[in-house]
Amino acid sequence: MVVIKPFKAIRPAKDLAAQVAALPYDVINSEEARDLAAGNPYSYFHIDRAEIDLPKDISSYDPMVYQKAATNLADFLAKGWLKKDAKPYFYLYQLTMNGRPQTGLAFSASIDDYVNGKIKKHEFTRPEKEIDRINHIKACDANTSPIFLAYRHENKIQNIIKAWQESHTPVYDFNSYHDVNHKVWVIDDENIVTTLTTLFEEVPALYIADGHHRTESAVKVGLEKRKQGTKSPESDYFLAIVFPENELAIWEYNRVVNVALPADFFDQVAASFTITKTTQEKPAAPGQIQMYLSEQWYTLTAKETIKSNDPVEHLDVSLLQNNILAPIFGIKDVRTDQRIDFIGGIRGPEELVKLVDSGAWQVAFSLYPTAMTDLLDVADAGKIMPPKSTWFEPKLLSGLFLHDLETK
Repeated sequence: MVVIKPFKAIRPAKDLAAQVAALPYDVINSEEARDLAAGNPYSYFHIDRAEIDLPKDISSYDPMVYQKAATNLADFLAKGWLKKDAKPYFYLYQLTMNGRPQTGLAFSASIDDYVNGKIKKHEFTRPEKEIDRINHIKACDANTSPIFLAYRHENKIQNIIKAWQESHTPVYDFNSYHDVNHKVWVIDDENIVTTLTTLFEEVPALYIADGHHRTESAVKVGLEKRKQGTKSPESDYFLAIVFPENELAIWEYNRVVNVALPADFFDQVAASFTITKTTQEKPAAPGQIQMYLSEQWYTLTAKETIKSNDPVEHLDVSLLQNNILAPIFGIKDVRTDQRIDFIGGIRGPEELVKLVDSGAWQVAFSLYPTAMTDLLDVADAGKIMPPKSTWFEPKLLSGLFLHDLETK
């Protein structure tokens, strides 16, 4: 049984949605947020990246940043740029990229479902990133960004969602980053809300697709409020949007490395992979990795000796980590090692070529995307994927929904 609950969303005024909505705080840096918000007082970056309204030399973790976020949120509400719905509803959020739509249901999720393993994770989190969002949630007294969840699709649920879309007009309809179309519907029919709530009681589990740090932070804030006796009915829940897994697309999450190559580098790689020179920039299938080095692409095809049936070890990110990054380059903790960086697939292989040809990085690896079935299998097995295994596109925009914890 999975618990989903309608909520009174804080959301943009209808004519401002396109100007408010912004990329997630964790896919851009402060400088990029300043540039994207320039000349746009409605941008949600003023709340989610509030350091853009403070001196440039301030740390994004400075207490003044969280206070500024709370001040800006109050200002947006006072000016009517954001408004809180009078009644609790479910919401539909559809994103269409390159002609492919995906539709999620926005609701408030139970922190107990996460604690009890009904909302499953596949990544570890970093304490400093958790603390950042904990401070942001506490200052704003709201879940300020949605958690991106997935579930194994159920036709009954998807049919209801599709019927609602076809028979109702969206409250928002606009194009944004990468020409993605965004539409939002409000489900204000109590019977439909009850039906969806009941149907999700039969769903065995939800899966975090993106937003592990936001989830940990939201849950920890809720649990702390329980312990301190300051909780409200809303603080036992957090903001989430769930999509059927068959509508989602994972893009490749590529790597660049800045390590001096050993003289026998190709010999060491050949112990685990068959190496072929190529002009191909992306792998054609799982078990292949494209490597760019000295203005040349190579296809690395995994040998049978390194393949595995384990849900984590068979992933291409694991094959790269276990057979090249760790043993040859000595990169064992990719979360902290400064000699490696990660490039989302949306930037394309040309970004890898540019970074290596510039001399900033020595070698690049283009990976085959992790499959949604792999993510679900890893989570079901209670295991953890290597860091930066998945890059979801399109990104859920922030600022379209906030969940008021109602504890102030």
